Amino acid sequence: MFLSLSYLKLLGGIYLGWSLGANDAANIFGTAVSSGMVKFRTAAVFLTVFVILGAIIGGMPGMKTLGGLTSQNIDTAFVISIAAAIAVTLLTILKLPVSTSQAVVGAILGIGILQKQVNFAGLQKIVICWICTPIGAAVIAILLYMFLTYMLRKIDIHFLNFDRIVRIMLILSGAYGAYALGANNVANVTGVYYQAGILTPFSAALIGSISIALGAVTFSKNVMTTVGKSIIPLNAFCALVVVLSGAITVDVFAHIGVPVSTSQAVIGAVLGVGVVRNVKAVNFKVLYRIFSGWLVTPVISCALSYMLYRIFYM
Repeated sequence: MFLSLSYLKLLGGIYLGWSLGANDAANIFGTAVSSGMVKFRTAAVFLTVFVILGAIIGGMPGMKTLGGLTSQNIDTAFVISIAAAIAVTLLTILKLPVSTSQAVVGAILGIGILQKQVNFAGLQKIVICWICTPIGAAVIAILLYMFLTYMLRKIDIHFLNFDRIVRIMLILSGAYGAYALGANNVANVTGVYYQAGILTPFSAALIGSISIALGAVTFSKNVMTTVGKSIIPLNAFCALVVVLSGAITVDVFAHIGVPVSTSQAVIGAVLGVGVVRNVKAVNFKVLYRIFSGWLVTPVISCALSYMLYRIFYM
């Protein structure tokens, strides 16, 4: 009976994974799809395959990092997942690219406050990486834009071949980004269940990544539009720079073992491209709404997890 109830509570993690996929996974191919270079159906297939591969191969470091913030059991894992998923879903409905990593950490912090047990050294490491994510992505985007522009001028590719090459590179970069997403963000979905001893590393990676892929396939087009078109107009070449810069950034933090937001990485890369091209083209009104979402996300999820645990388990 206890075992079946424990597995039933995994639905909280699956719901969170779906929410993450609907919001964050869209950012991997958002600029490519919104620029018209890659079809959404093609993007969905590559997302599904490479998110799962990334989670299975490289998802363990992030699970250990989140697991070290506070002690977990099946009840706290369930509350954390539900609280984070509700926060992500609310901001997804508002069509804002929200940080699932911040939602999960905020929910973990709410439980940690109740238990009076928070690893502040680990929390500090995570927050520093959050700050570095959009900044690092912007710097990478600027350097990558300048390098690729220089190389294309040297090679002098015919415009017909250029479109075909960019499309292929967008798909390959998106596949790499999906792999990095799975490796980095699967910890957000099932890391607390692994820490609670309910799942093995493989089952946590598999269940988490499948739920992420499901969210990306079923409910991600709105956020793609926000990321790809609302902040700054992007052509196919700029979309390539954004996708690749975001993927590199997320992959770096996957190796460090800190789950970060693909939304923050991609938006940082978009801003980097805007700086190189024309900073006046940046839509700061949309940007302000996105930053506001990032700030309130951990606060909302922290409050939700605190209240839900007190209501149902205390």
